[in-house]
Amino acid sequence: MSSKTLTRDAQLPEEFQEIQQLALAVLENIPGHIWATDPAGRFVYRNGAMQAFFGPGLPRDQFDWLDRVHAEDRVSVAATWRQSLETGIAFTSEHRLLSEDGQFRWYRASGRASLGEDGQVKAWHGQTIDIEDERRRSDELRARTVELALLVDMVPSHLWRLNADGTTTLVNKRMADFLGLELSNTSSLETVMETIFHPDDADAVGEELERCFATGNRFSMRYRLLRADGMYRWMSGRAEPLRDQTGKIVEWFGLCHDIEDQVQTTAALRRSAEKLAQATQAANLSQLSASIAHEINQPLAAISADAEACRRWLSIDPPNVERGKLAAERIAQDALEVGEVISRIRALFKRQPQERTAENVNHLIDEVLHLMSDEIAATSTRVDIDIDQLLPQVQLDRIQVQQVIVNLIRNGIQAMDSTSPLRVLKIKSSHEHSGRVHVSIQDSGRGFAEPERVFEPFFTTKKNGMGMGLPICRSIVEAHGGRLWVANNETVGATVAFTLPITIV
Repeated sequence: MSSKTLTRDAQLPEEFQEIQQLALAVLENIPGHIWATDPAGRFVYRNGAMQAFFGPGLPRDQFDWLDRVHAEDRVSVAATWRQSLETGIAFTSEHRLLSEDGQFRWYRASGRASLGEDGQVKAWHGQTIDIEDERRRSDELRARTVELALLVDMVPSHLWRLNADGTTTLVNKRMADFLGLELSNTSSLETVMETIFHPDDADAVGEELERCFATGNRFSMRYRLLRADGMYRWMSGRAEPLRDQTGKIVEWFGLCHDIEDQVQTTAALRRSAEKLAQATQAANLSQLSASIAHEINQPLAAISADAEACRRWLSIDPPNVERGKLAAERIAQDALEVGEVISRIRALFKRQPQERTAENVNHLIDEVLHLMSDEIAATSTRVDIDIDQLLPQVQLDRIQVQQVIVNLIRNGIQAMDSTSPLRVLKIKSSHEHSGRVHVSIQDSGRGFAEPERVFEPFFTTKKNGMGMGLPICRSIVEAHGGRLWVANNETVGATVAFTLPITIV
């Protein structure tokens, strides 16, 4: 055996020579460094790969070899090699070596002593393997691991891990801080995890986890966790099982994020909604009360007016009995209307359908004008009529639509106060090609100061008004499938109009 290579021994039998040649070929062609030293550490064999790495004739001894070790690794490697030479224990080291081309690469060296019959070290045999790529991958993996660990701790949620039987084995830093845990104290982790759930949620969470462990289904639940300061906060928790290649669950990974603010906001919204519902009920009750009063007030006002007319006709000398009788008949008719209004209110509370009949709107206008003749005459109002004689019939509630016409005519009369130069009320009916009957009532009064608000309940410009007339009229018309609106005229006054769908016979 020489210091550079092994040679073939011609004194060996031929078959052994072939085996020796094969062994030499293997050693020379192995990509790693194969070497042998004497007991003192002087190289007696270096394979071709090792000589190519260091350069021709090198290394001759341990000093040449150590000179090629990176300065940061040299002290520890020299100490390890010296200890092996002195004690005979196996040598192993990972260090950087400088190649012939001036580049450092990581290598793993290992050597073992060859002992003689007397137990003394006769030689050292070893190998040095290039682990540069392995180290690079290991460093990358380590960096990725650190990055992942940092990411896990920085995620704005609580992350945790359970083994297959449900034992908690990991929580991230955010969850540890929330619970008041020291991540280094893993022995207390399981104990703490048993006491963090709100007493009202603990059993439900335990049962759901047991079910998921048994079935392998994902875990999803809301519960309250005990924070380090003693406060419970609502969490939304989820967990997924990790399975091996056979489908067996090996671990559970889960997360939960704080939804306390969301829960409190939802609760506040619910409380606000309940208060709003109560306020709405109160407002509806107030509006309904005003509607009832408004509906009954109209026929009662008509009764009062007709009673006064009857008294006046009968008080003159000689008494006008015929006109008094007509006024009395109107009183009776108005009293019937009061009963009809009350019946409809009762039906509304019982949710009974209202009876509707096919009517000619012109006839309803005539009846209303007849009933209001004395009231109109008392205000010196001139009524101009422009009605469509071929007006089709409409399916409607006769009393309700009459109330709409009465209310709109009375509003028009009241809008024309004593300052109006000409008190004229124009009532017009027509037939639209869209299949609707159109009715408009135009006055010569002041017009609407805020036309966009006239349908708001309780909004009124009258001194003693309730602000319910137009909202009720619109509700009645819309209940019949029609539409009601208002508009100021170009010159003076305003127009209130509504449409009703024509009855298809």
